[in-house]
Amino acid sequence: MASIRNRDGIWQARIIRKGYPEVTKSFPNKVEAQRWARIIEVDIGHGSYQSHNEAERLTFADIITRYLAEVAPSLKGYKEDLIRLTALKRHPLTRHSMIALTPEKIAAYRDERLAKVGAGTVIRELASISAIINHSRREWGINIPNPVELVRKPKAPRGRNRILTDAEISRIKEELRPTGRRSIWMLPVFELALQTAMRRGELLALRWADVNMTKRVAFLQDTKNGESRSVPLSTAAIRLLSSIPRSLTGRVIPLTTFALEAAFKKATRRASLEDAHFHDIRHTAITRMAVLLPNLIELSAVTGHKSLAMLKRYYHPSAAELARKLG
Repeated sequence: MASIRNRDGIWQARIIRKGYPEVTKSFPNKVEAQRWARIIEVDIGHGSYQSHNEAERLTFADIITRYLAEVAPSLKGYKEDLIRLTALKRHPLTRHSMIALTPEKIAAYRDERLAKVGAGTVIRELASISAIINHSRREWGINIPNPVELVRKPKAPRGRNRILTDAEISRIKEELRPTGRRSIWMLPVFELALQTAMRRGELLALRWADVNMTKRVAFLQDTKNGESRSVPLSTAAIRLLSSIPRSLTGRVIPLTTFALEAAFKKATRRASLEDAHFHDIRHTAITRMAVLLPNLIELSAVTGHKSLAMLKRYYHPSAAELARKLG
């Protein structure tokens, strides 16, 4: 039987049942306290009761803080997650308690963000919010439904197929040459990306200890798809690696992700190139490699794609080139 008492004008309902943790909740009047107590007692009697104490006590910002401390450091892209989730914690959405996170609030967040950033960014942010909520439900006893699952996601943007022309590549190289305060590593990382089709993260994680100049192979211990792979190095790639200085860090390219992206964006702006991203270098490199490696199995071994369907997003042969092959 629930006990209802008035404490300084606030009505508190308290339920103690053997085998269940004590449950208490405060209400502005006695009627609401009695109604809540009856519902909880029925749920306990049916064996369907789940405590919402933690979900009521903790805000979404509290959950993000714990996630950053206990979960995120073990995940790939931790540095990017740290910056993104720290920014998310400043949003008014995270001031709500976990039980107050409704689909309506998530939808409002989605619409607000869509007015500022692209659909792809919003899709990734919603996926991140959903992952954090699901983890708190599985591991930390936060008994709430996941509101993100009931929210309509923005339509995914079409995959990029931007291929850099020879003229654009020359202009970018010119703007990356290490003069003044420009980094000495930007031109080498650009050329190495063109020669190997390696991802940005793979290039920045590559260490000299994993480069075999004799066998002309770079071993990637940890890639985006979770598997290691060996990347063959062309003669031009070997020549490039032989010419760049050795960093004391042991990394081939001792840059951070943000430093690389910022420097590349400045270079493309100086080169008057529109809508050029660093990832476009990978598209360009794979398209060039496809001419030398027409066997898609061999090509996927170089690029690290698990499926040919994914490789197709990056492989963009020109119709004119295919017509010449047809004869």
